[in-house]
Amino acid sequence: MTVEDARPGRLSFGIKTTPAHVGYEDVLRVWQEADGVPSIEHAWLWDHLLPMFGPADGPVLEGWTLLSALAARTERLGLGLLVSGNRVRPPALLAKMAATVDAIAGGRLTVGLGVGATLRPDGSSGVPAKNGSVDEYAAYGITPVRPAEGVARLAEACVILRRLWTEERVDFDGAYYRLAGGHCEPRPARHVPLLVGGTGTRTLRVAAEHADLWNAPGPPHHDVAFLRERIAVLDRHCADIGRPPQDITRSVQTHVFWADPGRTRATVRELVAAGFDHIVLSLTLPLPPSAAHRVAEEIIEPVLAEARVPARTG
Repeated sequence: MTVEDARPGRLSFGIKTTPAHVGYEDVLRVWQEADGVPSIEHAWLWDHLLPMFGPADGPVLEGWTLLSALAARTERLGLGLLVSGNRVRPPALLAKMAATVDAIAGGRLTVGLGVGATLRPDGSSGVPAKNGSVDEYAAYGITPVRPAEGVARLAEACVILRRLWTEERVDFDGAYYRLAGGHCEPRPARHVPLLVGGTGTRTLRVAAEHADLWNAPGPPHHDVAFLRERIAVLDRHCADIGRPPQDITRSVQTHVFWADPGRTRATVRELVAAGFDHIVLSLTLPLPPSAAHRVAEEIIEPVLAEARVPARTG
């Protein structure tokens, strides 16, 4: 997906396939099907190393490795992760990985980045899982940090990514990251869109300063009233730094309920009315046959028709 495709005010739809408790062939099947459905413009994965739902010992495919494979097997879809956890990979390494995936994809990558899991008030770490899974950070030897440090690291990572994608050599002496002669070649031949995910006030400041897109978890995680308030916070941050708020595409995720597409359509209508123009539909498991066509026909195309926005033809 290009910056033009994701420009603010232009309504676009994508899908998200969570690669837990599902095999590569099933994910590939859905992405290749979606690649042929014009109203689905982008597709996304997540960035967890252990299941956050379902059986705690179930399989999970690693996000960036899987994304690279899917980039090689699709032709049109914009693609990315919602979102990479900034503590999982050093930002310079992530910049190199992203440049490689964008080369494989032929310029279709959006890089989604978030703070990642931080220390909770009780001193525990990681993302709390619905299934009682062990702490994925502890399981993989990743050291969590306090929330304020996590946000500061995210801001430095955004700077490092952009500089490595645009400059021949990069020296960086930050509070948390240091580079001496950083070099990312081949560099992307275009402006790679940077998406910042999260709803915290400090994270929204980072989005205002660095993001082309901002993404928030929508229903059932956050209700629409909360999301409207978060948009207002983002707008205030933009005003504080002199950036037009309309420069940032407002992206949101929400779940698809296969048994009740009308429920999902109603949620999407609310999100569009609230000001979101980049809608990511998370496909719940199990993935049904013709999942991409179903979500297009039952949800995306009716909403586009109501909004009087034509589906893309290619």
